[in-house]
Amino acid sequence: MIETCSDSTTPAWLHLRSALWPGCPAAEHRDEMADIARRPDTLVALLALDEQGRALGLAEASVRHDYVNGSSTSPVAFLEGIYVEPAGRGQGVARALIAAVERWAAARGCSELASDAALDNLGSQRMHAALGFAETERVVYFLKPVAPLG
Repeated sequence: MIETCSDSTTPAWLHLRSALWPGCPAAEHRDEMADIARRPDTLVALLALDEQGRALGLAEASVRHDYVNGSSTSPVAFLEGIYVEPAGRGQGVARALIAAVERWAAARGCSELASDAALDNLGSQRMHAALGFAETERVVYFLKPVAPLG
């Protein structure tokens, strides 16, 4: 069963978010969760629940109006993050979450769903391919400090 998170105090949402992005402080997660809950037209968080109502997975998505690498339309739905508990992997949880994100995106006029994964996250890349995503490009970001004037 897939459920939309509309209550930013949902413990399972915070738990799965913390597992997906462990370096983010809980207070920052809560602020972002509140923002998502306030903006259902452009942001969504979905929980996948088992038969007993336990959360097995999370997907968060947005509607982006800026350019999304590899896309040819605008707006584009963007999968901001997806996480499935280790015990729930290989059981179709991610597939059900992505299908729900696609329905949410279509209801908002999007005809494309984009996502990204780190170059070294081969598991995520395999999951995306298995769920019908096509790789569009690879990018390496660079940064150079600029010396202050004076």
